[in-house]
Amino acid sequence: MADFDILIKGGTVVDGTRVPKYRADVGIKDGRIAQIGGIRGRDADKVLDASGLIVAPGFVDLHTHYDAQIQWDPYCTISGWHGVTSVALGNCGFGFAPVRPELRERAMLMMSRNEAIPLKSMQAGMLWDWVTFPDWLNTLARIPKGVNCISYFPLSPLMIWVMGMEAAKSRPATDEERREMQRLLGEGMDAGACGYSVQRLGPRSLQADYDGTPMPTDTMADEDVLAFAEVLRERDEGLVQIQQSSTGDAFGAGSDDNPDWRFVEKLAATAQRPILYNLVAAFDEMPEFHRLSMKWLAEANARGLPVFGQGASLRTWMNFTLEDWNLYDSSPAWNKATQGTPAERAQKLSDRATREQMKAEENILTTQGLGGPIDGLTVQSVGEHAELRKYEGRTLGAIAQEEGKHHIDVMLDIAVASELKTVFLTPDMTSSDPDKVSELMLSPYVVPGISDGGAHTKFFAGGSYTTDFLSWLVRDTGKITLEEAHYHLSTLPAHAGGFKDRGTLREGAAADVVVYDLEGLKRVPERDHEVAYDYPANEWRRIQRAEGYRWILVNGEVTFEDGECTGATPGKLLRHGRGD
Repeated sequence: MADFDILIKGGTVVDGTRVPKYRADVGIKDGRIAQIGGIRGRDADKVLDASGLIVAPGFVDLHTHYDAQIQWDPYCTISGWHGVTSVALGNCGFGFAPVRPELRERAMLMMSRNEAIPLKSMQAGMLWDWVTFPDWLNTLARIPKGVNCISYFPLSPLMIWVMGMEAAKSRPATDEERREMQRLLGEGMDAGACGYSVQRLGPRSLQADYDGTPMPTDTMADEDVLAFAEVLRERDEGLVQIQQSSTGDAFGAGSDDNPDWRFVEKLAATAQRPILYNLVAAFDEMPEFHRLSMKWLAEANARGLPVFGQGASLRTWMNFTLEDWNLYDSSPAWNKATQGTPAERAQKLSDRATREQMKAEENILTTQGLGGPIDGLTVQSVGEHAELRKYEGRTLGAIAQEEGKHHIDVMLDIAVASELKTVFLTPDMTSSDPDKVSELMLSPYVVPGISDGGAHTKFFAGGSYTTDFLSWLVRDTGKITLEEAHYHLSTLPAHAGGFKDRGTLREGAAADVVVYDLEGLKRVPERDHEVAYDYPANEWRRIQRAEGYRWILVNGEVTFEDGECTGATPGKLLRHGRGD
């Protein structure tokens, strides 16, 4: 019998602990790191020649919405292509458990809007062989997986289960309802939940329900959120993932006297457990925002409040059409106009009175929406409509100035004329200044990510953040060392997420490993998206693949070799952060 199942030979080890990189062989046996160094002369069933390559711990992605996709895509791509070996499901309070059988269609409709997951794909690809949250975890444990996963207990379906849809959206829980929800959260934690998640964006939620109303968690009372924190405190386990903004803005107010930050501090004090706050980012138009965020996180932790910020590091943009777009929902007028079928949308978007109201609420989009100012959008493609091609490559502001029209009229005229097929391109969503972004990412309290993997699939490809981080901030600009990069991409999120034996390369740890060529690492395409018809029901999504990853291993088995999937499915549900 061979000494090792796999021997990774001759690579440069960056182990995630921040110690200087070093050259060593890595031996893997029974899914774990058996030995690092001192291996010369030992044999293995399979030898991977890592000469000239980096050997590092697999990446941990704590913000995904692969709850539906993992049922038809075991590798949770895009993330799985980019070296991610563990993902967290059930973010933002959204998910599919507990859900009674008669409400399954309603649950899918909800997710088709607020996280923009194609409805037809969910209808065709979801198993729906569970009802309760413990049932859901059993399904996750059973199905083939090419990545490991943990799952939050999402509060939205829990509130609907106990209170009913209308009550969950309109009032605080009664004492009896609150006790029952606490009991069910405890039951979910017993079954292996990593904690709970919640989105609170107020009555004008940026991510609304399919009927235009806020999600149940958006307007939930403070005392209800804190009641769940009491469960974690009593159990002394788990964490809270929260997206909190009293303005509806996904990025928060960003001031020293921020009421959302004050509530998160109260939540941390109540739970006495880690809080993962969405989100912190660097913006060129708000040069002090990321520094304020870093200052707040440092001060909170200095007071014994374990608050981590989920940080946006990815140079990313969105491509969207008004056939699918939902991220202007913070404006009531835009929300209403972009509800319904494409034909219904086109009719509303052509109505003069509707347009005037949409113009009147443009300031809401500027402060609380995603995509930046509308006049800064570029007409990327008009599809088959040759008469509109003169607009391609130009901003709406430039076209409006030339034609003497309001830029919103320009946008809607072009969209309606193309049967809503016009693709609009946003500027980069956050700063692309490596000085600002690296400053934020080096905070000891910031976890890179916000991939939103599995959500908004027709708009952007956030799952490529790991590759962009290493190629841009480490290799191309030298702003972050390899040692710091792998600490932040693997070790820190594993710690924040409650993983017990992952995030570092050390003897005895689970063998989640990436082996890659730093010089050859890149996103494909680098500054665009590929359209792939690879979802159930022949639905499409925007993707970015990766180059430069020689091998990706999950629990000691190779899942990808030179970008090609091996078909192995060694992933595990990590109940309580453990893989056993």
